[in-house]
Amino acid sequence: MLNRRHLLAAPVALAAAPLARPAIAQAWPARTVRIIVPWPPAGSTDVLVRFYAERLQAMLGQTFVVENRPGAGGNIGVDAVSKSAPDGYTIGIASVGHLSINEFLYARLAYDPHALKLVGVAWELPNCAVVPAEHNPSRTLQEFIGWAKAKPDGITYGSPGVGTTPHLSGALFCARVGIQGTHVPFRGAAQAIPVMLGGQLDFALDNLTSYVPVIREGRMRALAVTSAERVPTMAEVPTMAEAGVPDFVVTSWQSFFFPPGTPDAPIQRMSAALKEISEEEAMRKRFLDAGAFMAWSTPEEAAARAARERPMWREAVQISGARVE
Repeated sequence: MLNRRHLLAAPVALAAAPLARPAIAQAWPARTVRIIVPWPPAGSTDVLVRFYAERLQAMLGQTFVVENRPGAGGNIGVDAVSKSAPDGYTIGIASVGHLSINEFLYARLAYDPHALKLVGVAWELPNCAVVPAEHNPSRTLQEFIGWAKAKPDGITYGSPGVGTTPHLSGALFCARVGIQGTHVPFRGAAQAIPVMLGGQLDFALDNLTSYVPVIREGRMRALAVTSAERVPTMAEVPTMAEAGVPDFVVTSWQSFFFPPGTPDAPIQRMSAALKEISEEEAMRKRFLDAGAFMAWSTPEEAAARAARERPMWREAVQISGARVE
């Protein structure tokens, strides 16, 4: 039997219930937050994450520590986050590769990409079709396609490794335009660029960030970018659609994420902070100067994008013939 005191207290408790969620959201973060980057220090992902960590720390009043956990195409770091305590104090950064590609590329994945709690798309890195200026006469993408088709043994194209978005983008591009292309993997753009400048590599469809310096020096020629719009800092370079290859928007995007089982409050608080940061003109300029488009999306939009792009990347993996055991 409920006594009179319980009955009187019940409405008060019920009235207070809706206030609980905002209180929890405001409580995060109450201590240091760790951001695991699944790539080595000084790479584009590491640099851009540190831009965010700096602003998150200032905005939310707690330390955000960046920890690099590279290996196995970034899978080691992503797996480490997925197995961390779902308390809101370990965050990861995952690429489209981790979220939409690797389940088709790897024979086994230690983490479930469908179970990760995405916060939202943070930035996009367009790929750029580049050729060595000294060794290739092409000044437009269509000229390059004609030049490549005339080569009896086809062309070679480089990438920072098997199964990376530059590798799969290159394979998909060759298949779409009818070029015979042979993939040559490197450890990264820093190793591929000298080989291309030396004339031993014909082409790359790699992250623009890595090639901006040699493009601006005139040693590489940029023929097209794979983003939906032109890159403001390189406005003279057309998009793939403008260069005559439609339906070829292929970007390497990244999303912050929490481990499976993380409650909604820190995810929403982090999402709101990222939205505010993405609207800062100074931050947008920092990203553009680094060759990236700053972005923002809701957690739901990020998850929908990962799902929407999986069929395209599955096709690219099949075309490339890539498989990692």
